[in-house]
Order: sequence, then structure tokens, then C-alpha cells
Amino acid sequence: MHEVSGPAEVRARLEKTGYLVDDGLAVACFLALRLHRPLFCEGDAGVGKTALASALAEAMDAPLIRLQCYEGIDASQALYDWDFPRQLLHLRAAEAAGVTDADRLEGELYDRRFLVTRPLLRALETQPSVLLVDEIDRADDEFEAFLLELLSEYTITIPELGTLRAQVPPVVVLTSNRTREVHDALKRRCLYHWFDHPGFARELAIVRRRLPQVTERLAEQVTALAQALRAEDLVKPPGVAETIDWAQALDALGASEVDAELAVATLGSVLKYREDAERARGLDLSAILAARET
Repeated sequence: MHEVSGPAEVRARLEKTGYLVDDGLAVACFLALRLHRPLFCEGDAGVGKTALASALAEAMDAPLIRLQCYEGIDASQALYDWDFPRQLLHLRAAEAAGVTDADRLEGELYDRRFLVTRPLLRALETQPSVLLVDEIDRADDEFEAFLLELLSEYTITIPELGTLRAQVPPVVVLTSNRTREVHDALKRRCLYHWFDHPGFARELAIVRRRLPQVTERLAEQVTALAQALRAEDLVKPPGVAETIDWAQALDALGASEVDAELAVATLGSVLKYREDAERARGLDLSAILAARET
């Protein structure tokens, strides 16, 4: 997929995987592929940022390598580490065999077979690959700076083994739920795309594509309810992922359509905070459904 002719081909290939994109995202993905630039995806949780990386991997027929960020993550957890227990076993075995050459032992201990590759190194060594750096906003400033350096050259230096450079840079997708602002230096290195909640028609198309077994009426009703809930002042408005979960839950219950009572009974599929569920119960869900019929 690195050799795609333009945004239209990127869009077609992604839609073949079931991931629907608009023109702006198709252009951003094309430029990321053509220019070997990371794609920085920002927006609320559940709007399809992580799913984009999965769709790109499927469209490219390439492995998806995921680095889940969290507070306190450091280079050894993201890049590589040494397998100390195996090194120790090797050392003991060498001593038992009477090996006394210190230089030889040291060289053997830092052989490639004892290297534990983490996601970033694995992505550099796998061609082609899609590297997903998920929720970069959860990492700290030091890790951001390290990642910026890595993505600038796609090169790392392991003191015991030398410098390793990606022959073909991985396709890199970074996501952020905007729990904090990511530094401008990292954003400048990337192409940027803001993921907004889709309109009714687009969200309905996504639900229908992802859940073809769900009746058209149920998909329309669930999408209308999800759109209405987003208009409320909720702690966590539902994303597209939650809309899909809701429709899937209703389908699992054998529903071909939904009424207010069934919608309330299944709110746990779409809302994850007690305050949000209570607010939803106070809405006139019947009126929302009826408005969709007119």
C-alpha cells in the first residue's frame, strides 16, 4: 500500500476492510504513506483512532505492532531489554563448562539471542509494518522526547550491538484522547488529523458496515439515540465504538427494533458512568425515537 496512487485508492482499500473514511482522513493517510510521516490522530475516545491503525495494517497486509502508552513508560519497556534470567543461566552453564575467558563471556552475554525486542524495535525491524503508539497523551515528557528522536531518523543505537536503522520506515499512527496537551515538537514531526464524532448518516453507515446482521431499523434507532446522547452534557459522551456495542447488545437480545424501555435496560452497553446513565433515564427516549420516524 506504500505505492498507492492517491487518496482515492487509500480510501477504497480502507473501505474494503470495513473502515469508512472521509476525504480529509483519506488525504492524511495517503500523505503519511507517501512521505513516511507519522499520523497523529487526536479526538475523544471511541471515534475510530485505534481502529484506523488496524484497518491500515489489514489494507497493507502488514502486521500491526501496538505500543500502549501509560504513565511511567520508559525506553526499555518500549524499545528493548536484555533477558537477564537467560543471561545468568548462560553464565552459570559457561562456568560449569570451565569457560574462564572474560571477554568471550561478555560477548556471549550480549548476543542478539538474549535481546528482548519491544514494540518500537520490532516495528523498525519488520517491513512492512504498522506501528500504533496508542494514547501518547498518557506518557510523560521524557518519553515524548525519546519518541520524537526515534521517529525523526527511524534509527536506534544499542551500545552492545551497534546502530540499527529501518530499511523501510513503518507506517506510524499515534493516538491521543487529549487528556493532556502533547508537545508541539512531536506534533510538528507528524501529520495531524482531528477525529470528530460523525454525523448521523456516516455513523449509520459505519454501524451497518460493522454489523450487517443488524436490521436497518435497529441500526437507525440506535444511531439516533447515540447522537441524542452526545448532545447532552455527559461525563463521557458515547463514541462510535459504543454505538456499535449498543447495537450489538440489542441484536444479541434478539431485538429487531428498540423502544424506550429496552434502551434504558441496555444503557450499560453505551454509557459507562452512573451520572450519565441517570441523565439518560431522565430523557424522553420515546420522543427521540418518534422524531426519527417523522
